[in-house]
Amino acid sequence: MKNAILTTPEKPEPWKSATGVPTGPLIVEVTARECNALYYIAQQLIREYGSYDNPAFINALHLNAFQLLPERIVRILSHFGTDYSSTQYGAIVFRGLIQVDQEELGKTPASWKETANDKLLAYGFISSLMHGAVPSKPVQYYAQRKGGGLLHAIIPDENMSYTQTGSGSRTDLFVHTEDTFLFHQADFLSFLFLRNEERVPSTLYSIRSHGATDDIMRPLFRPLYKCPKDANYSGEAAAGEEITTAVLYGNETYPFIRFDAAEQIHNPTANQSPEAMHYLEEFWKVAKTHICNDIIPGAGDLIFVNNHLCAHGRNAFLAGYREEKGVLVPCERRMMLRMMSKTSLISIRAFTRTEDPYFIMEEHYGSKFQHSSH
Repeated sequence: MKNAILTTPEKPEPWKSATGVPTGPLIVEVTARECNALYYIAQQLIREYGSYDNPAFINALHLNAFQLLPERIVRILSHFGTDYSSTQYGAIVFRGLIQVDQEELGKTPASWKETANDKLLAYGFISSLMHGAVPSKPVQYYAQRKGGGLLHAIIPDENMSYTQTGSGSRTDLFVHTEDTFLFHQADFLSFLFLRNEERVPSTLYSIRSHGATDDIMRPLFRPLYKCPKDANYSGEAAAGEEITTAVLYGNETYPFIRFDAAEQIHNPTANQSPEAMHYLEEFWKVAKTHICNDIIPGAGDLIFVNNHLCAHGRNAFLAGYREEKGVLVPCERRMMLRMMSKTSLISIRAFTRTEDPYFIMEEHYGSKFQHSSH
């Protein structure tokens, strides 16, 4: 039985520089006992609720998270949800969180559109509980796959292999905070890896790796910067609008960040002013030196991210092949599950569907999709 009162959690340390600045995520090695417990918890929830998007499950999510998850994991996530300090990197890697039956999973589909969602139920329940422990509520965005449910399969798609999207593979995916082009972007993200046989490194970048605000960071508090919609959109639908906003916000000494290197710096349709581009390029020169790409997730690993502190991306790779002693060997293609969440449903209510407070209809910096906003 769990303690009635949770005291200060154990606080494993993230990677740090000699000056104490965090340079990489916290790594949590999940024990065999915790992993086995999560397997049985998922089976229990499948029997009770059927699916992780069942409103009855989501309504009781926080209660279920604190009652069912292993206590050590609850403590770590609960602390993570409110730690914005100078030492908080903004990402946690849970190694070996859940068992993945590769045979039962079957071959990786050609794209996310062909995913057999019935095979993902256990993973959806565990991902949801992790967000519930923050505590935060899983949500979906019309801007992402017109919703597409609370859990998204991220799979390399040959038709999008050179794009700056999760479906791309053959170019580096620049670090970015999720949905930089929205004011009500997700607060927390989880990336659960079912397969990574290509051994693709995930890239993480934290604003905390810079230390306290300096002269290069200070101009980014000014509302000068545009951001087009990401590469899931094309042509006029993706073009940058006249709305400008800050890249850094919140506390002036240890701020939050809203940043997408591909769209704000490398995309000409952003139409940044010369002043804005100068400040972005000077910042990016420094930010690139703080990128961590030492994480190669394995099957069952979950990366949990504070989307206001830490950006994410990945290295380029050849989908369906891994290198063995200098030779490319065919393998199953990479497969990852993404979930997004918000800590407050009240703050997003003006942008949600009337009948579904978990479905966010924001289109671009405060504008709203009108054609499907019941």
